Order: sequence, then C-alpha cells, then structure tokens
Amino acid sequence: MLDKQSMITSADSLFVARERRVPTPAITFSINDLTVDGAYSIQQELIKKMTAEGDVIVGGKIGLSSKANQEKFGINEPIFGHLLASMVIPEGDSISIDSMFRPIVEPEIAFLLSDDLKGPGVTVGNVLSATAGVMPAFEVADSRYETPISRIEDNIADNSGAAIVILGGKLTRTDNLDLRLVGMVLEENGEVISTGAGAAVLGNPAQAVANLANRWADFDIGLKAGDIVISGTPVAAVPAEPGDFFEAIFDRLGAVSVRFV
Repeated sequence: MLDKQSMITSADSLFVARERRVPTPAITFSINDLTVDGAYSIQQELIKKMTAEGDVIVGGKIGLSSKANQEKFGINEPIFGHLLASMVIPEGDSISIDSMFRPIVEPEIAFLLSDDLKGPGVTVGNVLSATAGVMPAFEVADSRYETPISRIEDNIADNSGAAIVILGGKLTRTDNLDLRLVGMVLEENGEVISTGAGAAVLGNPAQAVANLANRWADFDIGLKAGDIVISGTPVAAVPAEPGDFFEAIFDRLGAVSVRFV
C-alpha cells in the first residue's frame, strides 16, 4: 500500500509542475511498484491541493475509452480524472502552446448533469435520466512529465492528463437521441483528418459516464447536478502545433472549435 508521505510528495511534485510550468520526473521513477489504485490516491491528493488554492471541481473526464488503447497500457477499464473550473475556457479563446507541455486534441461528447449520480451500480439508463443534455466538446489533454510516459499509473496520478476543455454552445436533450449513432467529423486546418461515432466510446458514451460514477464510489465521491462530464474520444488524439485550428462537427449536436497560437 502506498504510504501517506509518498502520496503527498508525489502530489506536490505534480502540483508544482502545473503551477510553475516546469515538468517533473515520472512518479514511477521513484515508486516503481505504484499500482493503479495508488495512482488514484495521488490524484485525489493533487486535487485537494488544487482546490485548496481556490479552484472548484465542476465535473469529470474519461480517458482510454477504447479497448485498443486500454490493451496498449495493460489495463481493462478507462481512466478517470476531475475537471476544475480553471480548465474550462470559452470557445473563442486561443490556446498558447507555450502554456502547455505536450497538448493533444480530443473531440468528445460532454454531458451536463441535471441530477446527482453516485455509484456503485450506476447504469446507462441512470446516466441518461440524470442528463440535462449533451454538447460537442474538445478536451486538450496534457502531461506534466519530463519525458513521454509508458505507464498508465503516471497518467492517472497526473489527473489523467486533464488540462483544458472547450464546450460547444449548443445543448441537446438526449430524448429520442441514440448517442451510439452520433457521428463526428474532425477537421484540422480545414481538412478532414478523422471520423467517428459515439459507439466507439465503450459502446455508448453514457456507459463511460456510468463507469466514472462507479469508479469514484471507491473514494466516496459522486457526480453532482450541474457537473460536466467529457466522455472520451471516438477517434485518435491529435498533437497540437502553433497555428493549428481544429473543428469537430457532430451529427445533431452542432460543432466546436479551438485554435492554437
């Protein structure tokens, strides 16, 4: 079991990396036997530090929602992180590459909850009944480490790479909407680079939200009415470079865009 001091020291290094924008060595360099559960404990300690500075939790995120990506890291479930108010930026704002480490862009369906959700036992039906509507979104994920990581425990400890979220302005109710069939086209600088559909996210993006609620139950944490949950991308993430402009167009949900400078 990860001892409390190692947890605090690891969270401190990640917190300082975020605050000073200076990368830190991977946690598993110093804690080689770090487990997934231990990494989540570090993540919770990191979130405590961030909220103690005045930031506010506004929802959650899901990563590695495809089986192929899970197998790549040797796990059998997605990974999860918290969204904080400071991470959500207006769609019209440009993102400075210099403010990040290794930004990657992921188009996703975002859920706005109308009711609380807390596991265990949350199902797709529970998620849909607790959803006010869905929105097109971009997650710009990042890593605060000195070198690219090879172990998923490092990613989890770093709040599963959560960095920036951009929400499209249109909220669509899920009544009579099969999220599995929602198609998406991703464009980079005006050219189509990939296409996908909701079914690529664990069979249904609502299943990803259910998994998040059930995983957080291990820490006695629940999702709250008004929370935003980004459900994972149906396509491969794309590295961002200065001058890039991305737009994701979702069937029936509208579009969302982001520019990097």
